[in-house]
Amino acid sequence: MKTYAPRTTFLPTTLEDLQQRSWDQIDIAFISADAYVDHPSFALALLARLLEKEGYRVGIIAQPDWNSTKDFLKLGKPRLCCLISGGNIDSMVSHYTANVKPRSKDEYSPGGKSGLRPDRPTLVYTAKARQAYGKDTPIIIGGLEASLRRLSHYDYWSDKVRKPIILDAKADLLAYGMGERQILEIVHRLDRGEPVSQLTDIKGTVYVAKPNTFEIQAEPTVTLPSYEEVSERDKQSNTPTEAGKKAYAKAFGLQMQQENPIAGKRVIQSCMQRIVVQNPPALPLEEAFFDALHELPFTLDAHPDYEKAGGVPALQEVQFSITSNRGCFGSCSFCAITSHQGRMIQTRSKESLVKEAKRMSEHPAFKGYIHDLGGPTANFQGLACDRQQTYGPCPTKECLYPLPCANLKDYHGRYLDVLEAIESLPGIKKVFIRSGIRYDYLLEVCDEKTRQRFMNHLVKHNISGQLKVAPEHVSDKVLDAMGKPRAALFDEFTELYQETTEKAGKKQYLIPYFIAAHPGSTLEDAITLALYLHKLHFIPDQVQEFYPTPGTVSTCMYYTGLDPRPGKRFASVYVPKGRERHLQRALLQYNKKENRPLVLEALEKTQRKDLSRILLTRR
Repeated sequence: MKTYAPRTTFLPTTLEDLQQRSWDQIDIAFISADAYVDHPSFALALLARLLEKEGYRVGIIAQPDWNSTKDFLKLGKPRLCCLISGGNIDSMVSHYTANVKPRSKDEYSPGGKSGLRPDRPTLVYTAKARQAYGKDTPIIIGGLEASLRRLSHYDYWSDKVRKPIILDAKADLLAYGMGERQILEIVHRLDRGEPVSQLTDIKGTVYVAKPNTFEIQAEPTVTLPSYEEVSERDKQSNTPTEAGKKAYAKAFGLQMQQENPIAGKRVIQSCMQRIVVQNPPALPLEEAFFDALHELPFTLDAHPDYEKAGGVPALQEVQFSITSNRGCFGSCSFCAITSHQGRMIQTRSKESLVKEAKRMSEHPAFKGYIHDLGGPTANFQGLACDRQQTYGPCPTKECLYPLPCANLKDYHGRYLDVLEAIESLPGIKKVFIRSGIRYDYLLEVCDEKTRQRFMNHLVKHNISGQLKVAPEHVSDKVLDAMGKPRAALFDEFTELYQETTEKAGKKQYLIPYFIAAHPGSTLEDAITLALYLHKLHFIPDQVQEFYPTPGTVSTCMYYTGLDPRPGKRFASVYVPKGRERHLQRALLQYNKKENRPLVLEALEKTQRKDLSRILLTRR
């Protein structure tokens, strides 16, 4: 039996670690709101290992005490810069439910303990780092929290439009998106002696300029309505004006159209006598770069300092998962992946994925099961079409919505080849697919022979009793607002799944996810969904209530009541708010005793009390 020999130690987190490496100073202080987990699913580890490979001395400061500068200075002052990330997920989502109630656990903290990061840590850490390191140390912010707040954005928790985060944080530079290319160029150029104020031409970054020094003619530029315009409120009622909402929707729509790393233009937005400049997105990673990135010497473990607390819960699900792709060409309005990772799919080679699986199988905690092989969407395994190589994603046309584009390519055969290669390795008992598949892509783009081969393999080898899919709703009007496929496709997939499962002699279930109270959904639509669930004899254990988070089309709809997508002409969208959100959620779990009063209230409001004998009669 092979013994697991880590190829590396953790990056330094203490002064003693520096002394053991004979370092007199770190080059980069990397501050994160998450605990330190040395696994490629955690952005902190991914970027820190990349910088280490380039020869830089990186020190990790995870979840520092923000009440003083002590933790920020525990590794000394960095030679080049300070990088700050709010963590793998949005801190406000981590702290609060969709009803803005505090959560009791934080999956990205030791032992799942809450309270180890502040609200909006990017702002808090930047202020404290500036105090600790002084004005001469460049501070670069990034990660999901900063990326999705890079321009003026609606903030659900304060119910107002906030300024671009780089202004609130007073950072020198913001890296948006996945970050590898930007961070390497920033650090290399700082190391060559360039001042951070001159790093204004790096793709995938945002910086602040003064109006009297900014040259708009320098390159193709899209000008958004200003922060003052998009945040306009009535002086008497202190509520958003209709003009302000329209300006916000316009700004969001324009920004969406430039999320193109090949042909996207620079975007600018005036705010508080400053100009916030967003350069076009960073170029996608080539296969070789993506391979090399995930072959860096990760330990695949949480830092040993967390062992007494029980480790870091977020690692458990992904420790033995493999990332095969990133990016998404799906059109889900409520998802921010396209804004952060982009619509151009990036993939790794089969050889690299097999190599990672072999390495993973040698870990002492590995039991033979790879928990996932995929990415944002598991069966998106290549560029949507050949045109994207030259022009990038279409700015005014989606790949799957409302119908799949005629140029959309199929990669299910490629995905199967990778699955089979990894499954054949010694020590691998099973490879699960948990990152989700788009069944509309499978049904409408994949040829029949490959589709059946894929379904047979999926059912026999890649499911642990349940397959989770996300139809989200059944009302055509709501599905249109969501950017999701028509309900009939879910029924078609359900039938195909059941047939394939029965032929395989297995007892496995299809678990659909649904969203309550999404923009576009009325009480009548929620009742339609409840009746559909009743017909299926299925009540979801968990219901996702729509959560307006920065960077999504749905959040723009929630704030403005307008559809910002190209071709929608800012059409009005019904937005359920307040108590109606609770009523819609209750309808999706109509059988629960505690939901009975809410269901009755919803039926009375819609004059459908006749349905109470169907929905409220216990079976």
